Amino acid sequence: MQPSSDIARLIEIMAALRTPGTGCPWDLEQDFASIAPYTIEEAYEVADAIARGDRLDLKDELGDLLLQVVFHARMAQEEGAFAFPDVVEAITAKLIRRHPHVFGEARDLTPAQVKALWHQIKAQEKADKASARHAAGLPQQVEEKGVLAGVTYGLPALTRAWKLQARASTVGFDWNDARLVLDKIREETAEIDEALASGDKAAIAEEIGDLLFVVANLARHVDADPEGCLQAANAKFERRFKGIETILETQGKAAVDASLAELEELWQAVKRSEKAGS
Repeated sequence: MQPSSDIARLIEIMAALRTPGTGCPWDLEQDFASIAPYTIEEAYEVADAIARGDRLDLKDELGDLLLQVVFHARMAQEEGAFAFPDVVEAITAKLIRRHPHVFGEARDLTPAQVKALWHQIKAQEKADKASARHAAGLPQQVEEKGVLAGVTYGLPALTRAWKLQARASTVGFDWNDARLVLDKIREETAEIDEALASGDKAAIAEEIGDLLFVVANLARHVDADPEGCLQAANAKFERRFKGIETILETQGKAAVDASLAELEELWQAVKRSEKAGS
């Protein structure tokens, strides 16, 4: 089988990989649940390639992400649920339906009118989906109610914390000053100290979770993305630690050969060098 730019070839390859007896043993033993983590990972790798500005990597990573869609669609086809063409039809229909100001007769709308129309269309889609599930004999999806309803569970934890807090703030459940959030952070660190003294691992983990939740709230109060803040901190740590390794390499040593005191001294040296260069 030869590579091709035709999506049909990718679908054929996926079918071959999932064919019992002649396919790939690893691919054959997968299911939706086992593949889902890879789907999320590939989406992050796409985002990473974009952040690095690496278009060659982006092409490859988008291919890997597309494979995930084809993989899920193939497993659904094997169950008789739907196939890849149905996925394509569903998204094209949705895009056309949600953009009547582009593909229909609702022309020359203001941004506010487009937003209002969007909500009308989504409400109709919801009603149509409920009718389709009823016609197919499927149970109706239980609709979450309340201020926090609809915040996606699969989001990164810091991002979901930010969104939950933003939702709660719409009804006034919020601090009105970032410094008050900072006071809460101090309170949470004190509670971590108490938990550490108790030696209760479950309590320590719970208090750390509370601290992270409040830190995400502080980020929201200063209009910063907590996920982006942590990514930047990760990048800074990696850069500085690699700086330590570079210095040690010139000394003919590896990080594992250095004492904690040496590592700390070099860390401070790298920090000073960064500040002097900025």
